[in-house]
Amino acid sequence: MHIKIVMIAITLLSMWAMNAQERIPEVEALLQKMTLEEKIGQLNLLTPGGGVATGEVVSKNVEAKIKAGQVGGLFGVAGPDKVRVAQELAVKESRLGIPLLIGSDVIHGYKTTYPIPLGLSSSWDMELVEQAAQMAAKEATADGINWNFSPMVDIARDPRWGRIAEGAGEDPYLGSKIAEATVKGYQGNDLAATQTMLACVKHFALYGAAEAGRDYHSVDMSKIKMFNQYLPPYKAAIDAGVASVMTSFNDVDGIPATGNKWLLTDLLRNRWDFDGFVVSDYTSLNEMIAHGLGDLQAVSALALKAGLDMDMVGEGFLTTLKKSLEEGKVTEEDITSACRRVLRAKYQSGLFEDPYRYLDGNRPEKDILTKENRALARKLAAHSFVLLKNHQNILPLKKNKKIALIGPLADSRNNMLGTWAPTGDVKLAVTIREGFNNVAPNASIQYAKGANISDDPEFAKHVNVFGPRIEIDERLPEDMLKEAVDLAKNSDVVVAVVGEATEMSGEAASRTDLSIPKSQKKLIKALIETGKPVALVLMSGRPLTIPEEYELPVAILQVWHPGVEAGNAIADVVFGDYNPSGKLTATWPRNVGQIPIYHSVKNTGRPAPESEEFQKFKSNYLDSPNSPLLPFGYGLSYTTFTYSNLRLNKTTIGQNESISATVTVANTGDYDGEEVVQLYLRDVVRSITPPKRELKGFQKILLKKGERKEVTITLAPDDLKFYNSQLDFVAEPGEFEIFVGTDSNAQLSKTFNLK
Repeated sequence: MHIKIVMIAITLLSMWAMNAQERIPEVEALLQKMTLEEKIGQLNLLTPGGGVATGEVVSKNVEAKIKAGQVGGLFGVAGPDKVRVAQELAVKESRLGIPLLIGSDVIHGYKTTYPIPLGLSSSWDMELVEQAAQMAAKEATADGINWNFSPMVDIARDPRWGRIAEGAGEDPYLGSKIAEATVKGYQGNDLAATQTMLACVKHFALYGAAEAGRDYHSVDMSKIKMFNQYLPPYKAAIDAGVASVMTSFNDVDGIPATGNKWLLTDLLRNRWDFDGFVVSDYTSLNEMIAHGLGDLQAVSALALKAGLDMDMVGEGFLTTLKKSLEEGKVTEEDITSACRRVLRAKYQSGLFEDPYRYLDGNRPEKDILTKENRALARKLAAHSFVLLKNHQNILPLKKNKKIALIGPLADSRNNMLGTWAPTGDVKLAVTIREGFNNVAPNASIQYAKGANISDDPEFAKHVNVFGPRIEIDERLPEDMLKEAVDLAKNSDVVVAVVGEATEMSGEAASRTDLSIPKSQKKLIKALIETGKPVALVLMSGRPLTIPEEYELPVAILQVWHPGVEAGNAIADVVFGDYNPSGKLTATWPRNVGQIPIYHSVKNTGRPAPESEEFQKFKSNYLDSPNSPLLPFGYGLSYTTFTYSNLRLNKTTIGQNESISATVTVANTGDYDGEEVVQLYLRDVVRSITPPKRELKGFQKILLKKGERKEVTITLAPDDLKFYNSQLDFVAEPGEFEIFVGTDSNAQLSKTFNLK
């Protein structure tokens, strides 16, 4: 009995110590002064409109609500002067003068946009990823913004889902490294510094696994799959100190994420020790009504009890929590705890010390769209491109050639920035035509559109919600095609810029057909028939299905949507001023029927033969190989690399020991180049079925022509661990196999044993 009492006392003391540690005296003093209504007001996030919204709701009577202390933050407002007006309403005209958080979606750059996140992830360069986030934070804070709804770290293995463009692809290890680097870049070492901002990891959780690749759709998976494959990047962001978390639109274990107590409290706070605040996505609280969880009062109470702290736009908290308190559906401590977390973030941002710290009117001109920023954006773009094929070394082009620059995306300023670039200005984007003229002024460059992105006006209408992305020419398709073919025949080489318009991927841009649109397929075929060398510059926000194009005698350079310096960066690579070094971070399927397809698949009890020769009663297709068109980690260079002499520093290790793999990499081609050396691990026997192989390390290196280098990658003890059926993070004794090479099909291998 005495032991039980002591244990209870220890538990209570530990809970008190934890709560005491979280509490900031200035915040606690403020909470003592606040009315219930003012506490609820801090949980309300509104938008005055004017920006890109992800729903139909725009807040009303915002000014009056700020004065009444009914608003904790705003988004959709930017610029020192405009933000100052809003901040002064809060600081000078509300009773307690609590400053506002000012949020924004700064997904891949602020004004100086750089490649979409899927593109940037293809650089496999964590230093560049961090620099990109630092630049974005510097520009956004110069415009008065102190909170960023980024990074999006959702693992995505279904390219039908348009928001694959916003994340780092399919792999939890790489995704975790990118999550960590991005949070560091946004937040730095001091949240109160005027060039750092609060980051918000999203979408918690599992949003990238939406059924059928359809946005906002249901998600259903086992806890083992969650912990081993989908949750690690969120956890990495939490461990990196991310200040806030945004909930996802989907359900998790049958309960919408915004009202899911297991997700927001049991996992996020209790297991992962997250001490920041949680915000809903745009009206995701209200959308729990459509999910079937009750009326607005019911779902608001459910969300608060689950661990949601701030309600984006829907105002369910503002309009129902007082009534729910009176009816005993929530407690005042529930409201106070949520308010405390929001106030703590404001305190950590230095807003109580100086509410106007981000409102220096001199900063926009000094810090936004500078020459240095644009140079970095150009570098980031060039490093993101992936050379998929280079038939007869068509690329790089010589700068004195007669070039036919053809395609609907070759001179399309509206399609350079990429999806979710609401703060960017398309008018400032460099087109590919302009980039070619800038980089190769002595080349003879002639342009023809050749085709529309799509000839389907109904499809174009769906895509053009945010402005003209697919513009259907007044000329007949036949006339445009003839112009392009004639131009090609009179040139030395053809560069055809084809693929997706900006908003053919992104939020609410799911597709069931991932091939290049028919209008452009026809153009490509006609250009090949001229007999001229053809380089395809492929632009998209997702992996595409290009088996037909891949079989053609062409070069294919995948450039994603590269941002404001698109044209210059593409020209840098096409003309050889930079040797492409990007590697795919999402597998490219042969056809939509293979989806979902990813490198870390598990074996079955009836695996298909390695030769992929069809065998009945094996796990294969009647009409397609199991293998993808292009594997995870794939990417060519203008030079060639060879791997040899893989060795391990040990053959047997203990539970808490590291192990190192060393390989010799040689540049055996004609150009200096960068290579991403990749290490994959196979756990041969496990208590739960293991993947065939998992990425567990990588290193990007520069090798001069003819140079060779010894590359060592070390596996830490945690790299051998996984979550077992009890969700314990363990490494089990037994045999492991290491593979090292240029992509996920790496062939060099060695084995070791864990005691």
